[in-house]
Amino acid sequence: MKYTYFAYFATFILLLFFKDVYASPKSLKLSSMLQSKMIVQQNRPMRVWGEAEKGAKVSVKVDWLATQVDVQADDQGAFMAILDVPSVQRDPFAAHWLRVESGGEHILLDSLLIGDVWLCSGQSNMQFSLHEDLDAAQGIAKADRPEIRLFNASLNFSDSLLDSLGGSWEICTPEIAKKFSAAGFYLASRLSDSLRYPIGVIFSGIGASAAQAYVPKSELANNPVLDKQYLEPYLSSSRSKEVIDGGFSFEKVTRPYLLYNAMIHPLRYFEIKGICWYQGESNHEERENFSLLMESLVRAWRTSFRQGELPFYFIQIAPYGHEGRDKTNRVDAFFREAQEKLCALNNVEMVVSMDVGDANDLHPKRKRLLGERLADIALNRLYGYRNQAYRGPQPNFVQFDKGKAIVNYDVLGLSAGLKTNDGSVPAYFELAGDDHVFHNATAKIIGNSVEVSSKMVTKPIALRYAFTNDAVTNLENRAGFPAVPFRTDQWKEVIIKDN
Repeated sequence: MKYTYFAYFATFILLLFFKDVYASPKSLKLSSMLQSKMIVQQNRPMRVWGEAEKGAKVSVKVDWLATQVDVQADDQGAFMAILDVPSVQRDPFAAHWLRVESGGEHILLDSLLIGDVWLCSGQSNMQFSLHEDLDAAQGIAKADRPEIRLFNASLNFSDSLLDSLGGSWEICTPEIAKKFSAAGFYLASRLSDSLRYPIGVIFSGIGASAAQAYVPKSELANNPVLDKQYLEPYLSSSRSKEVIDGGFSFEKVTRPYLLYNAMIHPLRYFEIKGICWYQGESNHEERENFSLLMESLVRAWRTSFRQGELPFYFIQIAPYGHEGRDKTNRVDAFFREAQEKLCALNNVEMVVSMDVGDANDLHPKRKRLLGERLADIALNRLYGYRNQAYRGPQPNFVQFDKGKAIVNYDVLGLSAGLKTNDGSVPAYFELAGDDHVFHNATAKIIGNSVEVSSKMVTKPIALRYAFTNDAVTNLENRAGFPAVPFRTDQWKEVIIKDN
């Protein structure tokens, strides 16, 4: 009898315990992006958002403010507090904390740093991990960087706009860094080394993805050209009626707006410093509308983040033997032209990648140079380091005279002059006469110009430089930035078809 009484009593106590646990589930939640170990964007209002009991008071405290911020959850239970965040302080690596309280519950975030946050997105060349990089051993050995924090977003797709995003903020260590975006890691390392304060990088993208997958449905629908090419064909297909899950497929990552809904929209309240983009291989045959598509992407993202004309820096697609090694096929050359047009937008810059490619590899393994070039653009254009070189030689004008073409380069991209990275003469110049047939030409550096001639073209009227799919170039300035590919003609493309 004593045993039975004890058993009943113990069962009663357990029932009371579980009743309390399950009848009163925790109602206070923070956005999945708000975590311990994250970087808080300096000098901008910080949004702290989440869920609480409907109508409940929510208090937010941070150690850098003397007073707490009180807000009230709305009739759906959503709340948002806005906190002032100072610029990086005298002790830039000091750890901070944030505490949220409501209805007797609390959430504490610690090991926070104040600095700058960069969003990196795109396809496989941005996803390309540090351990795959040509300089992986050196990079990983130097990846014990507690002032750098990395967020690797979990892959997801959605037909509707989502508010949450999987992934975790991690302190940069060799083990964490080697699995992270190589370009993103080198961007953060160079910025932190130069600025001497914390840097955070969010990678939210996926290999093989197409640009239209990152553009909101409404943005595509409001543009007749983009609607006709991308949105309408998808919405009228059986694929749009499928139940969308988070599983990867090479086809799904090209569908319009799904990645925007699941992997960009959830970030919209998170304050960032700028955006870095590396994508294009999946759209390289769509150059007629690609510039328009990317303009829509930039505009939509800036609208979503509500932080003005956020810096948008992107990496040009590298040399690669698309459509085989036939030099008459120039599909990527024309596509790079379409990419470069995006630079007409304010606060948009392009990293030239013509010297780091591999004609036999769609994923060039010299990501250190590309990530650091992204940082160099930011240092000059955004952070005010005006002596930091950030671009290569760009043609100012071309003269045709006495059977030669003289390329005069803009002084802003010269950085103390022209050279080649291998000591040879500049490669991949071509000349054409009035027959519109281009021939390989000989080039030589003369001061800040390049003189080009060809025995096959006695009266040249058009010049092209690195205007092929797979030209890995050697012409650069003395700061090591490659010359920009270009053409002087606007002739219609000759399409070569196999027999």
